[in-house]
Amino acid sequence: MPTAIPDPIVDLGDARDIARDLLVVPNRNVDLVPNIGLIGGTDAVLVVETGLGPDNAERVLAFATEYARGRRLYLTTTHFHPEHAFGAQSFAGRATYVVNRAQAADLAGKGRGYLEMFRGLGETVARRLDGVELVAPDVVYDDTYDLDLGGRVVRLRPTGRGHSLGDQVVTVPDAGVLFTGDLVETGQFAIFPWFPPHDTDVSGLRWIEVMRRLSAGHPDVVVPGHGDLDGPRLLDEVREYLELLRDETWRRRDSAMSEDTIVAEVRALAIERHPEWTGRDWIERGVRCLCAEHA
Repeated sequence: MPTAIPDPIVDLGDARDIARDLLVVPNRNVDLVPNIGLIGGTDAVLVVETGLGPDNAERVLAFATEYARGRRLYLTTTHFHPEHAFGAQSFAGRATYVVNRAQAADLAGKGRGYLEMFRGLGETVARRLDGVELVAPDVVYDDTYDLDLGGRVVRLRPTGRGHSLGDQVVTVPDAGVLFTGDLVETGQFAIFPWFPPHDTDVSGLRWIEVMRRLSAGHPDVVVPGHGDLDGPRLLDEVREYLELLRDETWRRRDSAMSEDTIVAEVRALAIERHPEWTGRDWIERGVRCLCAEHA
């Protein structure tokens, strides 16, 4: 992962409406800043993602409280990784925190290790993580959770293993909006948190199947974990890249090529195909993950 990271501050001044009573705070393409959502109904407002650490989360909470104007607050996170969920403590007692069971298990089992790993990314990141406490969700569900905000139902749905074991997507059916977390990024190579032996839960193969299912839902607006909002073509673009990574990796693996050589050749091919994309370091982790997977 990159070590020279600008201060990952959530800039609430960029918040913009994308549908009725639905705001997105864009990440401005700053590393370790997620896209954050506020989804309102007549009775309640759901916040999607916290930002990295309690300082960011306190400002997101203050913004959401002002936006809600007395409506009840809920919080959800698309997965347990630090910039998405490691500010949940700021919402304790102020919002009801709802996540899927696999994500809750990820947080409990791997959260402390990820906190230490991210602290090693540099002083600015470590400072944002000062005082982080990993808090348990208030509500944990298994299959699908329909959250009634009053005149608007938001659907929370686990996808199964992909970017992580506990990935969750958030759908706003009446607005045609889909929040994907890090299953999808715009203009960036897919993030593979392949960190053997500590974390090898990412699955390129299952990720492809997740993307097919999400495309079948035909959303009008896709809010990725990081990067610009886009339409449904973004889902196909990510799936096609993952399929390219799988096919080119497996073709070389089956010819008994060394893993280092596979990495070098597939990395060059991926960059040639997408020279404008950022996050090139993730290509290697994706290739090594797929070298270990089998159909």
